[in-house]
Amino acid sequence: MLTAGLDGDRTWRLADYVSRGGYKSLRRIFADNLTPGDVIAEVKKSVLRGRGGAGFPTGLKWSFMPRALPGEKYLICNSDEGEPGTFKDRDLLSGNPHAVIEGMVIAAYAMGATRGYNYIHGEIWSLYERFEEALAEARAAGFVGQNILGSDFSFELFAHHGYGAYICGEETALLESIEGKKGQPRFKPPFPASFGLYGQPTTINNTETLASVPFILSMGGDAFLEAGKANNGGPKLFSVSGHVNRPGNYEVPMGTPFSTLLEMAGGVRGGRKLKAVIPGGSSAPVVPADLMMECTMDYDSIAKAGSMLGSGAVIVMDETTCMVRALERLSYFYYEESCGQCTPCREGTGWLYKIIRRIENGQGVPEDLETLQRLTGNIMGRTICALGDAASMPVQSFLKHFRDEFQYHIEHRQCLVPVDVQRAGSTFFTASA
Repeated sequence: MLTAGLDGDRTWRLADYVSRGGYKSLRRIFADNLTPGDVIAEVKKSVLRGRGGAGFPTGLKWSFMPRALPGEKYLICNSDEGEPGTFKDRDLLSGNPHAVIEGMVIAAYAMGATRGYNYIHGEIWSLYERFEEALAEARAAGFVGQNILGSDFSFELFAHHGYGAYICGEETALLESIEGKKGQPRFKPPFPASFGLYGQPTTINNTETLASVPFILSMGGDAFLEAGKANNGGPKLFSVSGHVNRPGNYEVPMGTPFSTLLEMAGGVRGGRKLKAVIPGGSSAPVVPADLMMECTMDYDSIAKAGSMLGSGAVIVMDETTCMVRALERLSYFYYEESCGQCTPCREGTGWLYKIIRRIENGQGVPEDLETLQRLTGNIMGRTICALGDAASMPVQSFLKHFRDEFQYHIEHRQCLVPVDVQRAGSTFFTASA
């Protein structure tokens, strides 16, 4: 759905999108006199769950907006894609930006929002320029702005350029950034639905979530649900990276077996043995190969395996991967990206990284593993946002499933996986980190 008819940089403009059926859903709203309640009901039937990581039902989230409250209401598209391993939203903004725009206009109509912003990750300037061009096309054609398509509904939409801070992917830090403040998470409550951007009611959705909305209205919520599986409506984009022959974005129905997705990505590179998978971006707990091969790609199945579907970033690791070295690289990221507002995260992420680095460099002691467990327990649930949890969950899962490698490092002062084997596999955590 989201990727049908796309051809790289050649089919992203308004005329191309219209030829694929674009803006028909928006036209239908006014032609058939659909009420905001009708739109929200259809989205609820679709069981579209947030594609940014949390998986919260989109229609239910929209219903939280206090439509009757006077004053400005805001809709925000979160395109601040900074989770390691995730690269689906940038492809959407590059190849299908009008789907995001149409989805935002429809969502704004459903919630009574009159102004919206697309917060775009700052390290990919070309996407900001692409979205601005697409937005200018949509505005000139009457799909955005005052009295859209001759109706009495008006919605102004703008692009907002972030500055590449991972923490601004957290929705309240994103709001602070748009307001021109330091991008740090807010205390909750109050929640954005009642006190968001500039203190007004605000709804924040992921790029892929909003891009899916026009398809729900065109095909119907029930059909969209049937395109996935129960409690997991529709297809989803999965960013597959790591040790596969064909890394990239794959759009498949929710509930597709992981083995099928791996086959689509060309299988494990070099014919090697699958060792582990991080199924939902770097903050998701790692899953061993045997357990992952039994999973289907949906929120419920991955949760049963002890991890999260998250953003749909599937990081594949083969037998050449040193799990200690992989965790060292992940822990360094969260140490660097902590905003420093909360002491457990500011101090704890640094301690996690330094201890894991010490183990990797052959200087670990047996007590380190218990210290890591205690540290993660003291970080999780004790911070304003979830970055502390995101830093802790990989540590806990790596120790749970691959503790023998950490013990081997401590006892033998070297990797269980020989260095020459790691080099032969061109381990992405090692060679390209």
